[in-house]
Amino acid sequence: MGKLATPSDIGPGMDRRRFLQAIGAAGLAAGFAASVSACGGPQSTRDSEGGGGVDKDGTIEAGISYALSTGFDPMIASSAAVLAANLHVFEGLVDLDPVTREPYPALAAKLPEKVDDTTWRVTLREGATWHDGSKVTADDVVFSFTRIIAPDSTSLMKQFLPFLAGVTKIDDKTAEFKLKYPFALFPERVSVTKIVPKAVVEANSQAFDSLPTGSGPYKIVEATKDDKMVFERHDAYNGPRPALAKKMNWRFLTDPAARATAIESARVHAIEDVPYLDVDRLAKTASVESVQSFGLLFMMFNCKQKPFDDKRVRQALFYATDLNKIISTALLGNAAPATSFVQEGHPGYRRAKTVYTYDPAKAKTLLAAAGASNLAVTLVTTDTGWVKDCAPLIKESWDAIGVSTTLDIGQSGGQYKEKIDTGRFQVMVAPGDPSVFGNDVDLLLRWWFVGTWMDTRHRWAGTPEATKVSALLDQAAREADADKQRALWGEAYDLISEEAPLYPLLHRKLPTAWNPKTLKDFKPLPTTGLSFLGVSRTS
Repeated sequence: MGKLATPSDIGPGMDRRRFLQAIGAAGLAAGFAASVSACGGPQSTRDSEGGGGVDKDGTIEAGISYALSTGFDPMIASSAAVLAANLHVFEGLVDLDPVTREPYPALAAKLPEKVDDTTWRVTLREGATWHDGSKVTADDVVFSFTRIIAPDSTSLMKQFLPFLAGVTKIDDKTAEFKLKYPFALFPERVSVTKIVPKAVVEANSQAFDSLPTGSGPYKIVEATKDDKMVFERHDAYNGPRPALAKKMNWRFLTDPAARATAIESARVHAIEDVPYLDVDRLAKTASVESVQSFGLLFMMFNCKQKPFDDKRVRQALFYATDLNKIISTALLGNAAPATSFVQEGHPGYRRAKTVYTYDPAKAKTLLAAAGASNLAVTLVTTDTGWVKDCAPLIKESWDAIGVSTTLDIGQSGGQYKEKIDTGRFQVMVAPGDPSVFGNDVDLLLRWWFVGTWMDTRHRWAGTPEATKVSALLDQAAREADADKQRALWGEAYDLISEEAPLYPLLHRKLPTAWNPKTLKDFKPLPTTGLSFLGVSRTS
């Protein structure tokens, strides 16, 4: 979410050329975008009542701000667009409510049952079917988890399941999970794995990746690059979140002005990522709400390249950044400066030992002590609208302390592929939000400080401090006492905030707009995207 750590590119996934070739082979162009569930946050204060009754045969029209950049296979999916679609198309055994982030049984008949400290058992709900009409079985469950945790797996989800030793079939409706060690968060963590049809994936994995078969309330029937994604109701769905509309059209509206015009003209019923400058105007004709999110603007360094291997240089650029000016000028107040790894209000929040306030004098002192007084930096950023608004102000702050700063703004996927993942960068500022996968602290920390990001992006792996962070996460994962677990996470916050290989500058608020006369029970999300689970059209 994602790339995630950018909203449109959550992480390394399927090679784009291979994906587009697969789309062509399936006779499709590819595309779409949107949403995804969020981290914890307030629900809408203005519930959508609609102007009439529910139209069960209605069509929901949505304006999406991000385009497709990976395939749909949930084992490797990484773009926010795909994760949004998969929210409606696939189910986990357990899913997280898009707004509250509370776990609920999805494909499972009830929440996982604990057999002993390292054994859990899950029973599927009766009558669950795939979009092609075949039954969901325990074989599909075993297949979905086993391919993720396999030794040669490159799945993004693997880093979230370090505790899982294996999964076995008890009978057609029951699967048993064996853990390497006790893990108290198991019931909600299994939500990171969406269950997929073994027979369909094994028959043609590329076709599945291009146009997926799921068990969720909606199925994708059309994907047209740079145009729209079309969903239709899965009439045989018998789960807890049925489709309340017959059809959905998600239109790619990557241009901020186009999204604002679309909601204002009633071409669409809801849009994500409302341009901050348009919030007040759109509020006159639609419901608009900004929700505080975990979603952050982070700064990341190539810790293998001098002088950024010195934490004093990394700290200096944080102290040199005038966040209050950036938030008030570029984001019109729709963000909060980071005071910890997670945002204030998050259940796992604790103020970090190091909090970066604007202190140009301290920044200069740190650079001088590190022997980097005449530093020249190329700052890599993405072309996301609000990020582009922040970038010149960051450059202004750094130039003011004598750091010669050049901006390199480009499309997210290209920036990661050509510069970040090849190690040809110094500093990057970009958006990110792994809370699309889950909201617990362990997951959020592991996204950036275990695996891919640590090894091949900020390249902090192998340092004593990185090893310490990994040890703290592993120790916390095994800790049954909640207070002790939070204390261990707090130690990780302190260490990461001081070392700053990758650290948030701010946590932003996400403005969403919708028409309460045409949508019933719509809620804005504290994460990138839109969710239409439980949402209906009005007649």
